[in-house]
Amino acid sequence: MTEIDSDAPILVTGATGYIAGHIVKRLLEDGRTVHAAVRDLSNESRLAALKKLAADLPGTIRFFAGDLLQDGSYGPAMQDCQLVFHTASPCLLTSRNPQRDLVEPALFGTRNVLNQACRTGSVRRVVLTSSCAAIFGDNVDLKRSPREAFAEEDWNTTSSLKHQPYAWSKTLAEREAWCIANSQDRWDLISINPSAVVGPGISAQATSASFDGLEKFANGAMKSGMPHYEIGYVDVRDVAEAHIRAGFTPEAGGRYLICAVNSSFAETAAVLRTHFGDAWPFPQRVLPKWIVWLFGPLVDPALTRKLVWRNVGHRFAADHSRSVRELNLSYRPVEEAIVNHFRQIVDAGRLKPAAGR
Repeated sequence: MTEIDSDAPILVTGATGYIAGHIVKRLLEDGRTVHAAVRDLSNESRLAALKKLAADLPGTIRFFAGDLLQDGSYGPAMQDCQLVFHTASPCLLTSRNPQRDLVEPALFGTRNVLNQACRTGSVRRVVLTSSCAAIFGDNVDLKRSPREAFAEEDWNTTSSLKHQPYAWSKTLAEREAWCIANSQDRWDLISINPSAVVGPGISAQATSASFDGLEKFANGAMKSGMPHYEIGYVDVRDVAEAHIRAGFTPEAGGRYLICAVNSSFAETAAVLRTHFGDAWPFPQRVLPKWIVWLFGPLVDPALTRKLVWRNVGHRFAADHSRSVRELNLSYRPVEEAIVNHFRQIVDAGRLKPAAGR
């Protein structure tokens, strides 16, 4: 059991990130002192939302420089901290050089932060923001599982540098984290493994892969139709809450798969059409798999034929029962998160209504 003192500062790496912003908000609401590690202390526009939260909430925030690729850079930020939320990680879904852009930063950043935890005597617990991508690579992987749904016991063994490199980087980073944690016995490690995260950020400038994903439903990329792609969603506020409860629940431990609902592209499009009408070219029909397989890579190079073959038409299901049982987590309705998320994208000027629709 790991107890965290109420007056000890708490480190959040990558504090300007999408999920991290909500973690910081929750800590400030609880009156905690947050050590917010960011890459660029001079970027006032990135820090503005966090500073506003600190001004409006009872907690205190202190900013520190921290670079995933600079060994020892998190030392000052981690000093006196008993709890570390390590959220900083590259979030590119595609790259021409995945080894350089995804794998190396994810691995080096994990080693950097966790080795610093080994050198910092105050640290008692590290909560790592991992991903469902470290649990499975493709929907078809569920057929190899002895369970009816993906669960914490599963690990992604099918991704690689050439296929699903982002998922591969998350898998390697989490495995490295557990290797480092298991090499010592002063602090414990918990990983949070969310499915696709939706919901508004703490500011209109928030960015994440899920923002790009929702935009594809409205920018015409799927106006001719969408694949039959099943996916798991979770509200960003529930992901933040999972981090908080994992950090402060003494008995918590291991991995937690965080997913509110098993859904699909078709259900996502239906939610957007219901709430936003026909101002945007939301997809309305599901394409046969053979059409997606044949023409998908021509429309979007990231939609490779292997990705289509291993995901489109295959069932997705995730079991979140451990998070409910051990963290007492209650999940918000995802439809509301998708609607608010999309509205924030529109309000930020990232999408314009289609002319003549």
